[in-house]
Amino acid sequence: MSRGSGQHSRLLFMRRRTHGVRSPTRCGQDNMTSWLRTYDSACLCLLLCCLVATFSGESFSAGDSVCRSPGVTSCKDCLSRGPQCAWCFKEDFLDGAGLSQRCDLPVNLLKRDCALEFMEQSEVKVEVNATISSTQVSPRDISITLRPGSAASFIVSVKQLERYPVDLYYLVDVSASMQENLDQLKTVGVALSLRMTEHSSDLWLGFGSFVDKPVSPYINVHPSKINNPCSDFEIRCRPAHGFHHVLSMTSNMSEFTRVIKRQRISGNMDTPEGGLDAMLQAAVCQRAVGWRPEAKRLLLLMTDQPSHLALDSRLAGIVVPHDGLCHLEDNVYKGSTRMDHPSLGQLSDKLLENHIYSIFAVEKQQYQWYEELMRLLPGSYLGKLGLFQAPNLIDLVVDAYKRLLSEVVVSVSVEDKAVSRYWVSVTPLCPDGSTAAENSCTGVQPDQTVYFNITIGQHSCPDDGKDEDVTVMVRPVGYNESTVVRVRSKCQCTCGPAGQCRDANASPCKQTQNGNNQEERPNYGMIKDSDSNKNCKADGSDVVCSGRGVCECGRCVCEQSRLGAVYGKYCELDDFSCPYEGGLLCGSRGVCVLGQCVCEDGWTGDSCGCPVSTATCQSSNGLLCSGRGKCVCGKCVCDDPQHSGDFCERCPACQSTCQSYWTCVGCHLSHGLTQKEAGQCNHTCAPLVSYMDDVSGQAGEMWIHCMYISNDSCRNSFRFQTSSKSGQAQLLISTRPDCVSSSLRLVRTFLSVCALTVLCGLVVVAVSRLLLQKRRWSPGGTVEDAGYHCTGKDLSYIPTTNEKTVTYRRDHPPDRPVEMHIQVSKMPLGDPWQ
Repeated sequence: MSRGSGQHSRLLFMRRRTHGVRSPTRCGQDNMTSWLRTYDSACLCLLLCCLVATFSGESFSAGDSVCRSPGVTSCKDCLSRGPQCAWCFKEDFLDGAGLSQRCDLPVNLLKRDCALEFMEQSEVKVEVNATISSTQVSPRDISITLRPGSAASFIVSVKQLERYPVDLYYLVDVSASMQENLDQLKTVGVALSLRMTEHSSDLWLGFGSFVDKPVSPYINVHPSKINNPCSDFEIRCRPAHGFHHVLSMTSNMSEFTRVIKRQRISGNMDTPEGGLDAMLQAAVCQRAVGWRPEAKRLLLLMTDQPSHLALDSRLAGIVVPHDGLCHLEDNVYKGSTRMDHPSLGQLSDKLLENHIYSIFAVEKQQYQWYEELMRLLPGSYLGKLGLFQAPNLIDLVVDAYKRLLSEVVVSVSVEDKAVSRYWVSVTPLCPDGSTAAENSCTGVQPDQTVYFNITIGQHSCPDDGKDEDVTVMVRPVGYNESTVVRVRSKCQCTCGPAGQCRDANASPCKQTQNGNNQEERPNYGMIKDSDSNKNCKADGSDVVCSGRGVCECGRCVCEQSRLGAVYGKYCELDDFSCPYEGGLLCGSRGVCVLGQCVCEDGWTGDSCGCPVSTATCQSSNGLLCSGRGKCVCGKCVCDDPQHSGDFCERCPACQSTCQSYWTCVGCHLSHGLTQKEAGQCNHTCAPLVSYMDDVSGQAGEMWIHCMYISNDSCRNSFRFQTSSKSGQAQLLISTRPDCVSSSLRLVRTFLSVCALTVLCGLVVVAVSRLLLQKRRWSPGGTVEDAGYHCTGKDLSYIPTTNEKTVTYRRDHPPDRPVEMHIQVSKMPLGDPWQ
């Protein structure tokens, strides 16, 4: 059971796409499509494998929060945080700083005076062994060096050849229910050979049969039933068997037909058969079956019932998991009664390992059951037949062969011992230039090549923290060639040799660890006297270690701060005492080094808050600040205080305001806004005057919108701008004034007067009402002062119950009707009076 589960875990790498770290090499796949076909695939892949190896992981921009942590105390801890982190093993790096300050981005360590030769970094290497020749899959051998958090990418090419030799092995269920189907197979061999000549250069056939495990409760173990399971029907049957290899691969179709005619049925007790158990033996027993190395291998399973799965054999007391090996003796499966049925993952792994396509020909009643299995068996095909008639079976085999060969699928499997520490991503590049969603390409024609961009990444190291070698297999399904990827996982650091330190007073020392190298350092805290404190005070200061550390053995050991690193000989330096911009240190656009912000490219200023680019100061005409100012920290500072605006385009106090052009606009309006009469206004207007139907469409920072109200109460729009170089003004006047007709003005006036009259009346009524209420309820007033008198009782109210006492005597009946008690509230209102 455990072995089958392990095999199944390897299969998962083929079915899942990782959503974690993505390789940058995918960016240029569309551009590669046109020229990938031009060159020889083998040489091309060797070149690409060297070019596309790359780091992947989290962005460098997040390195400050990823690499730097108080919990990082060694080189191993640092490099395990991500491929972007580096460890500085320079001995005098940041005097007084803690070990955690040695872990940072390489660019930050360089700024802190740690040269590259003193850095331990994650390194990814991809080496291709070009000495192994290949006709279908290349390259065949790749070596990769990884660290935790890093990934490497390479390209594997798979070429579809023109015509393959084909090996087809028939694995037939010979239980009693398959009698009619066996008779139909007698004419299949010759007819199938003729059909396959269109697609294959050479067809070989083999044959094997199966029923089920020959143990109880799968078969009847009565002595008379073991040798002849069909004795009740007076039919001579062969004994039940797990798998019987009958005919090895042969090109003699007459021999194949003769073997089929000699087959007899058998029998068992339960419905499921042992088909998957027999498939595994047919796949792994290559010498007995006679699989040819150069041929496309097809394994055809014919049955009318479902198959047993792993753990089903426990009903028979068989608890030993299947070992995945061949157990044929005299062409009979001898391990059938000793080992459990194989798991689907184990069967899938063996089919991939032996480059075998599987074809399932089942009756329609069992089609849905086997359809669920296809998702877990790569390189498989499922066909449905009502009866196993020869023409239908031949069509099924031919269609399955064409379908399987036109789909190129790769399976990537990692060793069981390391499957949880690595991730794999597969991106296929199909011949038509498309990038498939899964790890396969369909519709591939002969002589076409499919490229697979494969990325392998490492999550973590083994529990013991040591380096390890892992083998990753890249297998194109159904191909007899594969790619072996040898992954070298580096979990140890290769820092320089350990140094020896001795303090002047020969104080006791203890073993500590820096990176992975043991070194002796003084046991700080053992000696604390006044003499040692003198070496921990800066010149002219009486404060030990600048008040931010302790003096131990005559050296300052700086305290850690949640704000950042404190270092220096006297703990006088840090990386957080820099100006803040927007609440962020150095505006999050630089790093703090020695109290000053070292800005990123494109930024400057004390707090890195000023962009170097002046693009934000350029107006629409391309001038910097409209030619009236300077760009300071990304904003325009006008030379003349009278100018304002984002680009110094406004000047309310200047002569070029709207009012200064009213005379000119009025002149043009009086002459009808015609170009013929425009010359008569040249003595009062700027020479550049234009007419437009709608001046609002002339937008921009330099155009100023104005309004002129003529004598007839029409609003005339116009815009103007002044050239910053020549000082000449340009005027645009709208030819469509906004005027209000006289009748409309009268209507507006009448409605306004009516509305004002009604409003005044409402105000008078409201004020009068308030005064009357105030008088009525004033403390000095009387009830008579009120506008009405309230008796306290509603005269219109009729009680629901009326009572009246009547004196009654038998000899003097009353001369008028007696009033009755009526409970009106209790009577249903909907009932009629009786």
